[in-house]
Amino acid sequence: MEKFIVKGEVQLNGNIRVSGAKNAILPIMAATLLCSGISIIHDIPYLRDITVMQDILGLLGAKITREGSTLLVDTTNIKEIEIPEHLMREMRASVFLMGPLLGRFNKVRLSYPGGCAIGPRPIDLHIKALEKIGARVKESFGFIKASADCLTGGEINFDYPSVGATENAMMASVLASGLTVIRNAAREPEIYDLQVFLNKMGARITGAGTDTIQIYGCEKLVPAEHTVMSDRIQAGTFLLAAAITRGDIVVENIMPEHLFTLIDKLKDIGAQITMGNNFIRVKAGDLRGVDIKTLPYPGFPTDLQAPLLSLLTVATGTSIITETIFENRFKHVNELLRMGAKIKVEGRTAIIRGMPKLTGAIVAATDLRAGGALVLAALAAEGISEIENVYHIDRGYERLEEKLQSLGANISRHKMG
Repeated sequence: MEKFIVKGEVQLNGNIRVSGAKNAILPIMAATLLCSGISIIHDIPYLRDITVMQDILGLLGAKITREGSTLLVDTTNIKEIEIPEHLMREMRASVFLMGPLLGRFNKVRLSYPGGCAIGPRPIDLHIKALEKIGARVKESFGFIKASADCLTGGEINFDYPSVGATENAMMASVLASGLTVIRNAAREPEIYDLQVFLNKMGARITGAGTDTIQIYGCEKLVPAEHTVMSDRIQAGTFLLAAAITRGDIVVENIMPEHLFTLIDKLKDIGAQITMGNNFIRVKAGDLRGVDIKTLPYPGFPTDLQAPLLSLLTVATGTSIITETIFENRFKHVNELLRMGAKIKVEGRTAIIRGMPKLTGAIVAATDLRAGGALVLAALAAEGISEIENVYHIDRGYERLEEKLQSLGANISRHKMG
């Protein structure tokens, strides 16, 4: 168990490069199971979730080699179609393995996935999508078993644009016979990145990034080489760090169009924004409150709600955040209250009354993005803060303390106890 110790009230300045996106890497790693051979994936950060996915693939029979920021995934000897329960419970993204294992072997068995405690994320949409292309799914005693004599193209109409269900349906459909059409598909950039990787493998997919995706089934796929897209959530966290510390940060290796909703809100808050083809610069100004509602992409991302809430605790005036994606995504509020924040939660709405400054305190990360929010709050707070349970933060931010140190932050990692 480790913690961060942060001495606040230090302006952050400088340039920072964003690494590959965790939310793109995990489904792409799962997609390597669709064929036999060695796939090569570049720009892979050292993250706990990626390590867990490596462990799962290894237990299924894959051989994984890491060379710096590159992963080589050899799926030649995949034999298992059952995912160990203890690893399923550790990471929700393991549900991505349903689609490719079913697509390649026509069967898969797994337990219900675990992950961050930010609210129920039922997988009924995944199951219904697989049934639409010919899978038979049985649920009993906490396990899910899916099988098919032959997957065939079908019409998948989602009640809600679920990212994970969209990606699972894409991976299961690429080896099905005929045409599969996914309507009301999620539109996140990470889904487009998965399409790019699958098409490099020989798939025939169009429409990712829109609400309608078409998958023309093919008989066989081949290994591919791919550089994953940059992490827009990590990028957004650093942009918010510039604003909350009254600093000046240039975030590089990003696509500004992926963050337009955040950029617009930062402008409304009072930050000065400069953009290029692959960078965004945020220079802090006088901060003022805004109202925000999280929505599926291209709306404001739920993964940036917690970090933005930290910024609004020190903005002038009153702000209102409405969380429409996950019902338990205000757990960081109780920790921010320890730091002097003025926040009231009513159902899925948080009302924030801005304060001149926060004060250092001992707090604990309750999930990945809550952890990022607490780090931002500590960077701006008067005095010293201790942030416990940093293993949550390590799930999605690679060596966060080192990157913040490069910008001038006074933050260090320590063993607890």
